[in-house]
Amino acid sequence: MNVIDSSGWIEYFDDGVNADFFTAPIQDVENLLVPAICTYEVFKRVSMNRGEEDALRAIGFMSSGREVDLNRELAVSAAQISLELKLAMADSIILATAQSLNAVLWTQDEHFKDIPGVNFVEKK
Repeated sequence: MNVIDSSGWIEYFDDGVNADFFTAPIQDVENLLVPAICTYEVFKRVSMNRGEEDALRAIGFMSSGREVDLNRELAVSAAQISLELKLAMADSIILATAQSLNAVLWTQDEHFKDIPGVNFVEKK
């Protein structure tokens, strides 16, 4: 199972330098998990940069994976991760989602760099 961090989705949609790193796990829709918070972050960023129409297309594409909603158990786990690793709310929710479902987290965000279960590529 795979979880793509919001930065990975945006890199993929923008066809950035690291887009290829995220292509295989994104296209493996049978094993793709999409935290609801990623939908929020991607929609917001794409809307700001390219407009609402592109943002709607992006989240439509993201819906090919299985959406994972935030529930009480996941929220508590994310809060514990946030306290332990000093991560922001969205990042701790994304990591907690991946960990709770034994998924690999794919990212280019530096603060995830040395965390087990994370596939990290340095942002160029």
